Amino acid sequence: MKIAHYPVPLSDPALRLLSQLGVEEIVAGRPEGDTGPVWDFMALLRLRQRVESAGLKLTVIESFPITDRIKLGLPGRDEDLNLFCESLANMGRAGIPIACYNWMAGFGWLRTSMADRGRGGALVTSYKHELMANAPLTEYGETTQEQLWDAFEYFLKRVIPVAEQYNVKLALHPDDPPLSPIRGMARIMISFEAFKRVIDLVDSPSNGITLCQGNFAAMTDVHDMTDVIRYFGQRNRNHFVHFRDVSGKVPSFSEVFHDEGPTDMLACMKAYKEVGFDGPMRPDHSPVLEGESNDHPGYMVLGNIFAIGYMRGLIEAAEKGA
Repeated sequence: MKIAHYPVPLSDPALRLLSQLGVEEIVAGRPEGDTGPVWDFMALLRLRQRVESAGLKLTVIESFPITDRIKLGLPGRDEDLNLFCESLANMGRAGIPIACYNWMAGFGWLRTSMADRGRGGALVTSYKHELMANAPLTEYGETTQEQLWDAFEYFLKRVIPVAEQYNVKLALHPDDPPLSPIRGMARIMISFEAFKRVIDLVDSPSNGITLCQGNFAAMTDVHDMTDVIRYFGQRNRNHFVHFRDVSGKVPSFSEVFHDEGPTDMLACMKAYKEVGFDGPMRPDHSPVLEGESNDHPGYMVLGNIFAIGYMRGLIEAAEKGA
């Protein structure tokens, strides 16, 4: 198991700090300054070399963008898919092996509060669906789950051959929150059963998931996280892990410190070892600690240092059979 991290922002001091903490792999977004319709090969290659110059490895591009025209099956999606496939090919050409993406149309991950108080007054994000009762519809009005599933299958059948050709693994992230509908917008990646369906739609090693533990923990059909880890791990479809936990399930939940939630995190780490998971695993949505701003909720420095240390201890315990 390799501890990874998504530094926000990605800077040379951040890379040095992560190297000092024993982090091995880096997760990044789009290279700064790259704004064209296709992600530029040279920009991706330079980003990889920048990470490698710090003694780290760039293994994941996260939030790899997919347009709403693709996700909703709207006119123009084929043109957008061609651009997406060229960006995906450039990722592979640049030697970056994993693309984390989601199928949330209209808007991305959502919280009703970015500054709830957690342990000791630390700042955490939370979601309370009751507060969204009067939220307006998006520009797309009301959509259906069938619409999203049809568009998703169309997407997979178009892009998986490209991913295979360029040695890129697609890692689908759950909807956050895993709940449908929100603002009239249907969500489909909201359950353990949905993700079983995902990997069956196109049988390919390139068609895999991001096992975001916090999202799976909030799903109503997940009762033991180790069941999820074993199911996808035994099928070699778990390409990337977000190591986090939440208190509560949909329709309401809050982020927590990695060591205080209801999930048995040591049992999870042992399950990853049991199935032979050797991919990147990063902390996510860490609480914001005393003395820090909340400019990037969940992605400040001190909470992630705590999380990385905790993860290193769990990995050692799992490997030594504690």
